[in-house]
Amino acid sequence: MPRLVKGGKWVYSWVVIGAERKMPIPLEAWQEYGFQAGDQVLFLRGSRRSGGFGITTPERIADTFGQLGMGNRVLGQARLARDGSVTLPSAIEAEPGDRLLAVRGSRLALGLVARGPIYEEATKHPELAELS
Repeated sequence: MPRLVKGGKWVYSWVVIGAERKMPIPLEAWQEYGFQAGDQVLFLRGSRRSGGFGITTPERIADTFGQLGMGNRVLGQARLARDGSVTLPSAIEAEPGDRLLAVRGSRLALGLVARGPIYEEATKHPELAELS
């Protein structure tokens, strides 16, 4: 997993939204976040600067947000497929063919970035894998 700039975020790869809004999750991210086929995942609103969204399990964020509640941060939920993918809920603003950057967002959620400085820097790195 490369770091694009010194002190920057670690990135996994590009992911391309497929037909029927199905999105692959990089294997390394799948393992790091402890995802399992059949797990329920939550889609969390991304930052204004980078857009996109985060994916996490309710258990992973229970300690952090349990008493505070998630308010309007949750955009939807889905179940992880056996093939390492997830189908995006309708509230996620992404279409088949869109390319997102999978990043180590935090210990809480896998980040999927749609724009911003890290996205722009990643476009300069042809060595980044692309999953579709």
